[in-house]
Amino acid sequence: MKKLIKWLKWIDKNLIKIFISLFIFLSPLYPKLRISNVNYTYISIRMEDFFIAVLLIVFLIQFIRKKVQIDPKYLLLFIAFWVAGFISVAIGHLILKTIVIRHLGILHMLRRVEYMSIFFIAWSSIKNKKDFFYYLSLILLTVLIANIYGVGQKFLGWPAVQTMNPEYSKGYLLFLTPEARISSTFGGHYDLAAWTVFLMPIILGFYFFRQKIPYLLLFIFSIFILILTASRASFGAYLATIFPMLIFFKKPKTLIIILAFTLLFTFTSKNLTSRISRTFQVKQIFINQETGQVVIPQTISSKEVPAGSLYLQINKPVNYDPATIANDQGLANSKILEDLRNEASKEGRILTKLEEDILLASISATLRPISTIVSDISFATRIQVEWPRAIHAFLKHPIFGVGPSALTEATDSDYLRWLGEFGLVGTLLFIYILITIFKELLIFAKKTKQSERYLYATFLFGFVSLLITATYFDIFEASKVAFQFWMMTGIFIGYSKLKKI
Repeated sequence: MKKLIKWLKWIDKNLIKIFISLFIFLSPLYPKLRISNVNYTYISIRMEDFFIAVLLIVFLIQFIRKKVQIDPKYLLLFIAFWVAGFISVAIGHLILKTIVIRHLGILHMLRRVEYMSIFFIAWSSIKNKKDFFYYLSLILLTVLIANIYGVGQKFLGWPAVQTMNPEYSKGYLLFLTPEARISSTFGGHYDLAAWTVFLMPIILGFYFFRQKIPYLLLFIFSIFILILTASRASFGAYLATIFPMLIFFKKPKTLIIILAFTLLFTFTSKNLTSRISRTFQVKQIFINQETGQVVIPQTISSKEVPAGSLYLQINKPVNYDPATIANDQGLANSKILEDLRNEASKEGRILTKLEEDILLASISATLRPISTIVSDISFATRIQVEWPRAIHAFLKHPIFGVGPSALTEATDSDYLRWLGEFGLVGTLLFIYILITIFKELLIFAKKTKQSERYLYATFLFGFVSLLITATYFDIFEASKVAFQFWMMTGIFIGYSKLKKI
């Protein structure tokens, strides 16, 4: 009986720590399988949502029992942002009518509350130095497991569960084609890449702190995984943070080793190099002089990123060989025919061969070839559709925005999404929270001893990598990345507070 009571007391004392330990594995490694669907969106309720709900209940009970504490400074900041967010929901639904389906706006805001709440739970669970390093060790173990699964996905046919579109988000097991980008246990390649780049500096921090080769090997393994995701934004964030960090720490030998492996993996990856080279390309396109329609001669395949309709005309003439000109004209004609057939199909008609020839000849006569620099469809979609939509929403309603969910599922830029959905009030509050966290950790990093300084400084470089990636993706809304960010921030802030006591 005494042993049972002792065991129960230990569980009571370490209950939050046990839950956080489980969550460290659950959040990045459990696939995004749907448990319950939410009407009018393909964002679903998943296992992690139920886990967080239980964890929050346990945390509140422990807080009432005075077993845990909450940082009052950050609580006020977070509540201020949450209140501003719900005001945006109310204004968007009741006044602006930009949130047509009320529950979507509420759920989008509750999702942000859910992500950020893990900060306080992780913060409260740091009781000593052992807890801090215990959590970080578990996090590095999840990196290793996710990396291994990513390799298995690429080379051994292990399945993926992705949420990149409404059909995939239903929870199908997908088996990747040779040219597909890996997602490991994540919902897509971009959030795996962002998570990897966020944690890579910390892996190096452990290598500098403990001087053990396995950490360097884990980092090199992570470079390989990053390359397999073929995410250009995260790769750019990697280059912009890792190498300046190594220069800052004055680690020339490590820099040379990492540079060598980065070059090796990059230039042996046709997927990443192809995507980078096709971000902007010189190409002959055709402009319909009557309608302004852009016709881009290209063959669409899963092996290459197609060009978008965003272009910059080159005034200097470009000499194309006759074969290229003939091929471009043929591809343009094929695209025109495809559009004509689609239009006829919508009207319930099927064009005859003669009708196709007459219409094709008529349209072709209005086409003017020009030499341009065209962007790929990913960048073009952002510049032409997603970003202007968010900017327009902000300019029209600058104070509180149009409300969460009003800009559709994605904007592909966190900063523009915040401005469009939350306006200046919500955006400035959220940015102030990030600045406050960054500033506090930076001050602590300068004051702490050299060994721990590596860990705090590398976390800050990882922080910066997320801020860079957020210019091109909605990273702080990607559940697995957002949970990890707020949890780790809570762990680092919690340990810094502990050291000040």
